[in-house]
Amino acid sequence: MTDPALARRIAERFREVNGDHPMTAADDAYVTAQFVPLEVLCAALGGDADGARRLMLDGLLPLPGYIRSDGAQMVPRDLFALAGSAGGPEGLRAWFTKHWEDADRGKEEWAAYVSGRYVCLRSVTPEGMRAKDRLTAEITEALATAGPDPSPEWRAALHARVDALDALEPAFTAYDRLRFGGPTSRDTCVDAPRALYPPEPAGR
Repeated sequence: MTDPALARRIAERFREVNGDHPMTAADDAYVTAQFVPLEVLCAALGGDADGARRLMLDGLLPLPGYIRSDGAQMVPRDLFALAGSAGGPEGLRAWFTKHWEDADRGKEEWAAYVSGRYVCLRSVTPEGMRAKDRLTAEITEALATAGPDPSPEWRAALHARVDALDALEPAFTAYDRLRFGGPTSRDTCVDAPRALYPPEPAGR
């Protein structure tokens, strides 16, 4: 059985990180399609949800990405995958941060990872995080230097990057714009470029 005190501590930590924003029916539907309740995932894997919560509170596993309006603590289906690659939760931080040459950047990315707020990737891995950062920086720079009439080659290069980012990122939901205080990276680096510079029609 779930320990109510542990579940309450996770909910409190979640609100400390994300603020206290309401989840709408549309938010709930999105989260249910993309994530899974912690108890359901642990039961499927033969694990212990309260044990996972203790690891979250100790900063060894990410907090839930969302808490549904019914109180379900929603996590990615691959929540334990990186810990498995690292040989267990206790070794995850060292394994994870080694993926960045800059130690300070590795620490920053680790903090973002365990906060549970890294819901901007379909699968959160160091490689995916680095690819997202690179692509969003390249797309942002391209948009800033586009000029009044970008060439077909420029448009093709832009759309290649946008498509690559699109493959990495989920759709997001309105709740995300509340907790992040503005548009998501999909808004600014996928939807906006496609609206501003539609792909050239085939055959032109």
